[in-house]
Amino acid sequence: MQLERSTIGKEQSKVGACRKLRLQPGERLLDIGCGWGGLAIHAAKHYDVEALGITLSQPQVDLARERIEEAGLEDRCQVEYLDYRGVTPEQPFDKLVSVGMFEHVGEAKMRVYFEQAWDLLRPQGLFLNHAIARPGWQPSSKNRDTFSNHYVFPDGELVPVSLSSQVAEEIGFEVRDVESLREHYALTLRRWVRRLESRHDEALRHVDEVTYRVWRLFMSGSAHGFESGRLNVYQTLLVKPGPGGESGLPLTREDLYRTRR
Repeated sequence: MQLERSTIGKEQSKVGACRKLRLQPGERLLDIGCGWGGLAIHAAKHYDVEALGITLSQPQVDLARERIEEAGLEDRCQVEYLDYRGVTPEQPFDKLVSVGMFEHVGEAKMRVYFEQAWDLLRPQGLFLNHAIARPGWQPSSKNRDTFSNHYVFPDGELVPVSLSSQVAEEIGFEVRDVESLREHYALTLRRWVRRLESRHDEALRHVDEVTYRVWRLFMSGSAHGFESGRLNVYQTLLVKPGPGGESGLPLTREDLYRTRR
């Protein structure tokens, strides 16, 4: 079935992000909004980079550190409880990545976000920003009492990829690649709903029935949003050019398809 073949799993998402960043051994990677540490751990394990993940969730920090210790990666992978605006490294990072955090930045703080990313990155460094977006023709739902705003993401705000790319360019970044994963996300959400329904009793050992129904409805509605084009998700690859405009990137994308990790 197409549903089985085309779903973006966690491993594929991590692999795709690392490929686009063209990670090299010894590079310093910052994962902004690292969640449970999966991408940072993958990058440290398979690309031998020095990875730092930051999050504003202490439970995520605790579990990510357990996973890092289990993987034996303490020497090159860390996760800290830290706001991205508070990162003050001794030297710039080679690569930045953010997956699923940008939706919480909002239009008002978007310039601050990209300015901080610019300051944290070395010249010719890459920044992969992965975020759900609304189409430009759709009005913002930030101040509306929608189901998602009320029950799921009260601080979330989706912005068009055209707007986020414009602000990034105004800061100085060059947009090198933009990929839409809209159809894949619709398939992924359908699978999540199906798996949640099949493990209803297990889910109720962790949350109540109301919470279960909220997330079941939210994911089902989101799947429809991606299918109908009312939602999209993009991976935008940005580069901080060198002093002479150098990107440091190859002339073709051939290397992306040779990399398998």
